[in-house]
Parts: sequence; structure tokens; C-alpha cells
Amino acid sequence: MALPSWIWRHTLAYSAILSSLLHPTYAAPSTSLSATNYVANSVTAIRELNNAWYDVETGLWNGAWWNSANAFTTLSDFALLRLDEANQLNVGGFLRNTYAQAQVVSVSVAKFVNSAGLPQTLHCINGRGCSASFAATLPTSLSKRGFANFIDEFYDDEGWWALALLHAHDATGDQDYLNSAIEIFNDMQTGLGTPCGGIYWSKDRTYVNAIANELYLSVAASLANRVPSNATYLNIATAQWQFFKNSGMINSNNLINDGLDSNCKNNGLTTWSYNQGVILGGLSELYKATGDKSLLTTASAIANAAINALSDSNGILVEADKCELKPGNCGLDGQQFKGAFIRNLRYLNELAPSDTFRKFILRNAQSIWNNDRNSQNKLGPAWTGPYVAATGPSHSSALDALVAAIAVS
Repeated sequence: MALPSWIWRHTLAYSAILSSLLHPTYAAPSTSLSATNYVANSVTAIRELNNAWYDVETGLWNGAWWNSANAFTTLSDFALLRLDEANQLNVGGFLRNTYAQAQVVSVSVAKFVNSAGLPQTLHCINGRGCSASFAATLPTSLSKRGFANFIDEFYDDEGWWALALLHAHDATGDQDYLNSAIEIFNDMQTGLGTPCGGIYWSKDRTYVNAIANELYLSVAASLANRVPSNATYLNIATAQWQFFKNSGMINSNNLINDGLDSNCKNNGLTTWSYNQGVILGGLSELYKATGDKSLLTTASAIANAAINALSDSNGILVEADKCELKPGNCGLDGQQFKGAFIRNLRYLNELAPSDTFRKFILRNAQSIWNNDRNSQNKLGPAWTGPYVAATGPSHSSALDALVAAIAVS
């Protein structure tokens, strides 16, 4: 669907990027592809993402709520790396349309963990995308809490959107995005008060899990760097890391399990790739705010453990339960996870350069393009191949690897 003309006229307004965000100098890639190749591949993938899955009316990709925040983040990251190509793709217009439209849609969300331990989300967007029985159990619209309908019942969803808006602010200099992220974070703070520390997963206040707490850390630390005049953000981020580090969710193998049980002990559930990833971004932001190099040491240990645990024999990232080629292909939630890992690995690599991280990113980007792509340039959930049917989440997740490859090549 074509975008309205007013959106096509909206262009990216860049501000200077802080020197702390600049990339270090890397050795030549150990691959035949160059940054130019990865830019071209990313341009092709972004065009297909928007042509195949973007809904102008809702501002969402594939009608998926938190997944769309990840797609929004990836587009912003691409714009930070390649302004000219981003303008040609009208990335700024897509970001602005999503900002205008997604926050006013009626969103109802239900989440559960299936028998295999895989988180799954059901969305009702403007009454669409859910069964009649599911819709009947939920309000027709959510009450306003903070910033319109970027606020929902799940604190992890809110964290994804807050980070997305912060990255859009970095890319465009638009103060609206920063202000909105602050409002979302204010709502995330209502999740405090668990018996374990940290925040709850959702507003039913029953489960303390890793992803919501990692996102809370990441947003707080990100705000500390973007609003340094408000010391509250750094205080929150520092305290949140102390909680997370001592919570037991990081196991003896330097991997992060899904959450805590009713006794505030590690529940031993699956070490999903996104839990290994978001913490890398959070610790990277906290390092920028504090200069504490131990944060990068810890993040690097988690990253190396995840690469070792979640790579196949060719060094390609696979999900913790290898669900990509099983029935359901990880579901829409699980298909997003690997992108969150590799995106945050790139953020860490900017501050703690590692040949292991760099080669891992490039190897996965090449495998996706060679083995996980169909003739329409859709990108599926199995980065190893063979190609299986793509979705908006699988495509945007794979796009994260392509964009990360631009940064390290």
C-alpha cells in the first residue's frame, strides 16, 4: 500500500551523533562481502519488509505489537548508519507514520508460555487478528496509562517501544520520540514492588522474568545517556543492574534463564536468545553512563557464552530449542528473538570490539542472504537454511543481522 503524500515528504532530520556512539576502527572483514554489499542487501530487505508487511493504517508490521517495535528499532539503526539510503527508502516517513498511528490503535494483548516453554503472544489490533472467543475476554480498548496505546498490559512490550523511540530520536533528533519514551518508562515503574526486586512481567503482577527486567535496565540506562540532567535514570539503572546481577537469573554458564520462581530462585527455563541479547545493550548503555569497564567484561562473558551455546556446527545462530525447523517455526514471538540478540551484540562490539563478535555477525548475515531467502527476497526464521515461510517478525529479525553487518564491515 502506498504511503500518503504527506508521509513521503517527511524526511530524516539528523543531529550530530555523540562521539561515544561512534564506531571503533576494525580490521578488514574475513569475508568476501563488503559494507557496500550489506547496505545493498539491507536496502532490498527493508523495501520488502515495508512492501509485504507494513500496514499504513495501524503503523504496524504484520499486525504484531512488540515485534513492530523491533522493526522500528532496526529501521532507525539503519538510518543512523546510512542516511542517504534511509532517505531514499523514506525511513523517516515510516517511523513518523508508525508514531502517529500505532499509538492510537486499540490493542489488546494476551501472553502465555506454551508447553515447550516458548513465550507466545496473541494480539487484537482494532478488533482484528484474534479469535472471537479471545476478543470477548478483553476490553474493546485499553485505558490510557501514560502515553496512549504504546502502553499495554505487559512491561516488556512497553520496554521494546521505549527503546524503539529512543533509537528513532537518535536517528532523527525528533524530541517527540524522546518525550514518548520517557512517558512509557514512567509507566514501566508501576511494575516495581515484586518480592524478588525488579519489575513484574505484566500488570497482573504474578511473574518476575528476565526480559522485562533487562528492558527496564536498558531503557533506564539509555535515558541516563540522553537526559543526563536527570540523575534519577542513572540511579535506577545502577540499582536495577545490582538486582539483576544478584537475582540468580544469570546461571553458572553465564546464560540467562527465563525468570524467577515463586521463591525468587532461577526457574531453569529456556535460555532464549533474546534474553542473552538485551542485557548486552543494557550493559553497554550503562557503561557509557558510568565508565565502569566491569560492565563490558560481564557483557562479553554473556555474549561469548551465548555464541557458544546457540551456534550450530557452522557458527550460525539457532534458537535455544532449535524451533526454527519444527512445526510452528518458533511462532511470531520466537522468530523475533535472534534479531534482538545480534542487534545488541553489535552495540556491545562498538564498545568492546571482538573478532569473535565481528566474525559471528558477518557469518550470520551471509548465511541469511545465501540460505534463508526466497525469490521475493523474504527472509525466513532459519538463518541456517533451508528457507521456510517468512513472516514480518522473521524478516525484520534477519534484517537486524544485515544491519549489524554494515556496522562491523
